[in-house]
Amino acid sequence: MKALLLSAALLTATFAQAQTQQLRGLVTDKNGEPIPGANVYLKDNYEGTSTDSVGRFVLRTQLSGAHVLVASSVGYTSQERRLVLGADTTQLRLALPDAANVLGGVVISAGMFEAGDEKRMTALKPLDILTTAGGQGDITAVMQNLPGTARVGEQEGLFVRGGSASETSTLIDGMIVQNPFYSSIPDVAQRGRFNPAMFKGTAFSTGGYSAQYGQALSSVLLLDTQDKQSDANKLTLDVNPANAAVEYTHRGSVAGRLSYTNMAPYFGVMRQTRSWRKAPEGLDGSVTVREKLGANSSLKLYAMTSHSASDINLPSYELAGTTYNLQLRNHNYFTTNSYQHAFGEGKWELKAGLSFSLNNDYVNIADGAKSLDRYDRRLQYRATLTRFLPGNHTLLVGAEMHHIRLTNELFDASYVMNDAYRAAFAEGEFHLGLKLAARVGARAEQAHVIGRSNVAPRFSLAYQLSATSQLSVAAGQFYQTPDKNYLYRNQQLNFEQANHFILNYQYMHNERTFRAEAYYKQYDQLVREKGLVGFDPDPYRQVTGNTDNSGKGYARGLDFFFRDQKSIKRGDFWVSYSLLDTKRLAGNFLALATPTYASKHNLSLVYKHFLPKPGISLSGTYRYASGRSYYAAESATFLGDELRDYHNLSLSVSKLFFIKRNYVVLYSSVDNVLGTRNVYGYRYSSDGTQRTAVQPPAYRTVFVGVSVSLSK
Repeated sequence: MKALLLSAALLTATFAQAQTQQLRGLVTDKNGEPIPGANVYLKDNYEGTSTDSVGRFVLRTQLSGAHVLVASSVGYTSQERRLVLGADTTQLRLALPDAANVLGGVVISAGMFEAGDEKRMTALKPLDILTTAGGQGDITAVMQNLPGTARVGEQEGLFVRGGSASETSTLIDGMIVQNPFYSSIPDVAQRGRFNPAMFKGTAFSTGGYSAQYGQALSSVLLLDTQDKQSDANKLTLDVNPANAAVEYTHRGSVAGRLSYTNMAPYFGVMRQTRSWRKAPEGLDGSVTVREKLGANSSLKLYAMTSHSASDINLPSYELAGTTYNLQLRNHNYFTTNSYQHAFGEGKWELKAGLSFSLNNDYVNIADGAKSLDRYDRRLQYRATLTRFLPGNHTLLVGAEMHHIRLTNELFDASYVMNDAYRAAFAEGEFHLGLKLAARVGARAEQAHVIGRSNVAPRFSLAYQLSATSQLSVAAGQFYQTPDKNYLYRNQQLNFEQANHFILNYQYMHNERTFRAEAYYKQYDQLVREKGLVGFDPDPYRQVTGNTDNSGKGYARGLDFFFRDQKSIKRGDFWVSYSLLDTKRLAGNFLALATPTYASKHNLSLVYKHFLPKPGISLSGTYRYASGRSYYAAESATFLGDELRDYHNLSLSVSKLFFIKRNYVVLYSSVDNVLGTRNVYGYRYSSDGTQRTAVQPPAYRTVFVGVSVSLSK
């Protein structure tokens, strides 16, 4: 909730006047039709941009003198224009002839929602995330408005196409984030740790993702950090009832942010369904460095640390009205560093990365009588080498290594797991004529902790049906090392496996996008617990039984997405719908059944409207999910009972104005305007006679804040 204020910082940026020179123009084909998503850049430099949906571009640059402007797009022959920066100010127009041996506008898109990468079909950008009502500036919360995701309010994470949150990995600049969310307490979901404004785009894969990534049976969320954009200095101050933050950027290269959070004042105004003895309090700090190392190289460094503490009384579930005390302290450190270098006259590109994360959770129960401490750390190295071939063919090879240590101290017992995970991958994208493209790849993995290896082939094919539509298919194998709670007790397990099959249709024209996707996902080698008496529905229980890889399951369904940014002037409308049928026999399940985090129907409606004269931005989001299954001790059918349907209507409004040439943004939001009493599940007493509903922390939330940007 606290980072709703982050939207203000990015909103101000959208109104800022450029400090640099602007080159404006239009890129068309030989018939004068605009080419969306074309690359426009200055040769031998990193200064570049992409054309919008009607072929227009604006390139901002600090360079001067004679340079060569290049326009290129898949399916067309690149064109160059010599010009003198600072002197040539006329409207530029570049016409690209068809290429005889490359694909015209087709991209491999099955399973992917791209954001910020204009070469592919755009679904969301950082500003979309920060201005979506009900998202509160949180990447994951807004991604739950896209098809293929389930609305799970009591746990953090992305639940994609019948998969649990542990089946989705988050990556920043290609590096896995060990702890993408703030540490949580039972049945209280936490938000992500990262500010959406630090990323230039998000790519959310709902399945069939690239061989570059692994260790995720269902999905990957790819986040690419911003490049250096200007040499301006900027100071931003944010204040709201729960948080105060200050951020300073020096010459566009170095940025530092410090944020203090204390939810006590906010909880004092907004009634909570939980009994807090100490409201969450935390201190976050981060440093970002973005620097160009010459014309063909760049370096990005990001480091953050966060420290938080809370104290809460939670229901015991044994007797109505009884509680137990839980205290949580968290210390988290994370850094990721990436280097990029182009050479061989742009024919080769090297990317290398290094990341390190350390997370410590100190959990005390019953005023310190019992402890449940958790520690984890991960060190990752990664490198990729890409060769750009004539005809827009591309070959990529890469490798990565992870050193992982996980520790769980449970009362008087201590469980430790060490793993050295290695992977190598290769992938090629080939254009087989004007209307057909294929991507073929394979990933080889080895996990030291279980002494196992695998090879996972992946394949995608795209065919252009018309100038505005295409059909894609994708298939592949995906593996994941079993959950740490199983590996603490049994390190003889095998990889869990999922096979994906996807058929995708996509239409994009005149700022309207329609997407339909059918999929089938088959699970094999899932971990099962044996020798248990009955079923324990507690999601936080400890594994006590014997385990093996005899589990299985499936997920199949249809996803639809429509976005219209044209029909209503200054309006933006999304519709997202998912139909899901999934069952699995895994964990301590007694039979093949629909897991409790999966909804058969999920619907999201999002509308945004901007009023430029008063500087007001409006947004509304309605979310619906059919009732999820839950375990009822008295029921004759295992996981056969369903919760009531989920409904949520959220609204937000922001106002921009100026004080002595400085930007000021006032923002407010209301989540669950109608106060719907949603229920996320039920918890039962050990004898099954007592049932307690799992509810959101508050049925309705109201949030207001202000952001001031001290820059011109």
